[in-house]
Amino acid sequence: MRPLTTAVAVELSKALASRVLRTTTVLLVAGVAILSSALVGAATAGNAQVLAQLGPLGARDGWALLTGVAAQITAAGGLLAFGVALSWNVGREFADGTVVGLFALPVPRSHIAVAKLVVHVLWTVAVAAALTATLAALGLALDLGPLDGPVLGQLGRLLALGLLTGVLAVPAAWAATLGRGLLPGVAATIGLIVAAQVAVVAAPDRAGWFPLAAPALWALRLGEVAPHQLALVALVPLAFGALTALAWDRLRLDR
Repeated sequence: MRPLTTAVAVELSKALASRVLRTTTVLLVAGVAILSSALVGAATAGNAQVLAQLGPLGARDGWALLTGVAAQITAAGGLLAFGVALSWNVGREFADGTVVGLFALPVPRSHIAVAKLVVHVLWTVAVAAALTATLAALGLALDLGPLDGPVLGQLGRLLALGLLTGVLAVPAAWAATLGRGLLPGVAATIGLIVAAQVAVVAAPDRAGWFPLAAPALWALRLGEVAPHQLALVALVPLAFGALTALAWDRLRLDR
């Protein structure tokens, strides 16, 4: 385990010094908060166009409306942000040419790939916590009411949605490895978002069985996604994390 621990420590230090991750964190957290407050304000004022776009969420008010809107934005925008960040973290090794030096290290390349995924999960936890705390502060600032049991439950679902959305971006790491760069990972992330949207539109009654769509449905539509359906989400990061580690282990410089 020592090589893996060393790899995680190195990747974590690189992440903490990264302007890309800091900027992505700020843009995601601030973006969701600003968009959520704007949409909540417009819906509260009775803006017909906004209410039509919100659909069933338009019937909510107070904390339920704020957390619902934030969940809707996080499900799509969060996946894009997490996927782009992970694609950059993996793809930059190829774009900058630093992958050549990794072959000379005593740490197995598969351990380096796993370390990148571990750091991504840690960053996801930090971002999800920051987003939830920001939304809680925003709700208090908007005087939506006290942080009672039901509200804490709504914020807890938002926190879980952020965590699940972050780990669903793991396929981007595999795509960035196979494509030897950032863009294949970004393309894979966009594909994930499109696939989730298509599943919800094409088969709304069975979309809970689709891991890419289940977290958002669980956060937005209580009771429509069972725990065993939500548990299937774990298969995505586990499967694609293993594929990423295998791809790094078999990595060759000539192809």
